[in-house]
Amino acid sequence: MNGLATARTLHIPFAGDRAGTAPLTWGQRAIWNAILRTAPNDIYFNIGRLLPLGERGRVTDLPRLATALTNLMERHEALRTRLYDGEDGDPRQSLTDCGALPVTVVDEPDPDRTEATARGLLDELTATRFDYVREWPLRVGAVCHRGRVTHAALVLCHLAADGHAAEQVVRDLRLLVRRGSAGRPPRTNPLDLARDQHTPAGVRRSERALARWESFYRTMPPTMFPRQAAPPRTPRFWSGRLVSEALMRATDTLAAAHRISGSTVLMTALAALVAAEGGHPAAAMMPIVANRAAEDRRDLVAMLSQDAPFLLDTAGAERFTDLLPVAWRAALAGYRAASYDPVAWEALRERVGRERGTPVHPYCCYNDQRFFVRPPDEGPPPSAAELRAARSRTEFGFPATEDKLGCRYCVHVTEQEGILAVMLTADTAYLPPPRIRAHLWALEEMVVASACGEAPLLAGLPALLARAEAAA
Repeated sequence: MNGLATARTLHIPFAGDRAGTAPLTWGQRAIWNAILRTAPNDIYFNIGRLLPLGERGRVTDLPRLATALTNLMERHEALRTRLYDGEDGDPRQSLTDCGALPVTVVDEPDPDRTEATARGLLDELTATRFDYVREWPLRVGAVCHRGRVTHAALVLCHLAADGHAAEQVVRDLRLLVRRGSAGRPPRTNPLDLARDQHTPAGVRRSERALARWESFYRTMPPTMFPRQAAPPRTPRFWSGRLVSEALMRATDTLAAAHRISGSTVLMTALAALVAAEGGHPAAAMMPIVANRAAEDRRDLVAMLSQDAPFLLDTAGAERFTDLLPVAWRAALAGYRAASYDPVAWEALRERVGRERGTPVHPYCCYNDQRFFVRPPDEGPPPSAAELRAARSRTEFGFPATEDKLGCRYCVHVTEQEGILAVMLTADTAYLPPPRIRAHLWALEEMVVASACGEAPLLAGLPALLARAEAAA
């Protein structure tokens, strides 16, 4: 499909109520540093979403979508914000009060092909780097059948939005199309947030968070993957993806039993496997935190997410489930240290590395991308037979590869209709593809066995990984 070759472009005007400039927010600075490390492969950070607009017989035409997009651009200042170089050469953000958003429109004559055409259009819009200085941080495509819009394809620049913000944009556009309103506007915006973070009070908040990071850097293993295991593949980074109903139901069961979040169950299991992989007595991992606990940030479209420190000491624990209470406490402590100045953070890591006599970096991250993590279902947990039967429906594949990435073990978690998808992107020099599959298979086995009352011994995890690799 080559939708862009046959598309036409509409320009949707918008007019906000102010313009201005500010330094980057801490979240923007963090992702900008990651973009610089990954370029020219920074399309990896583009965030794509598909919004169906013709379901249940609803009708949306282009004028209605255009009005909704105008309102969306005026509602969220992040969508009207681009970069420019300050006098010192440091990037800053510039909010524009008016302009026009280009929208790529593709007409699909076959009503049975509209979704496939929309997905192809989304792929094409996602596959190009953003021009961070000249381009609006939102790309939009629309697929039409006989004058009716069936789907909107949205691609967001990571400087303007994180995963939570992307879901907020989809939600607001849906409401603006359907009702003409998305409710009250956000109570704050990235420009004012950036200005606050650069005040003396903001610096003190950052310093308190960095004190926690300093303890993390001084006590963690210097890195979780210190030795190359094989010659790197080409492309170097491979993504393995496990799609599992059994993992979802078993995670819910353990979360309810231990009164912790399902996300912590998954992160703990992955951390235990990482520790076993390298023979470490502790696992250092950096979960990505949304930083939206404050009421005025819940519906804010901005790049707020930052890494948090998570250090899991496995010494003294016998079985996987023994780790869950201590992991919950460690996760909560780390989440409180997830908002800080990335420039000071990098300087701290380099200083501690010099003092320890070796670079320190986990190269191990965890990103639960679910907009809303529902509570576990009430009622009796699934039986062991039900969980084992569900495992027979688990799917695995290698859906993507990357040439360049600033991590060695990067996990993304998503969920759709009660089915969990866990994607592990790894540096094949440190974790070859069969080993990537082994980690995901072992994750499912650990969590399902634990939900069945048969929590594996931590001492047996290396053997579990070996069996999983042999079965690949």
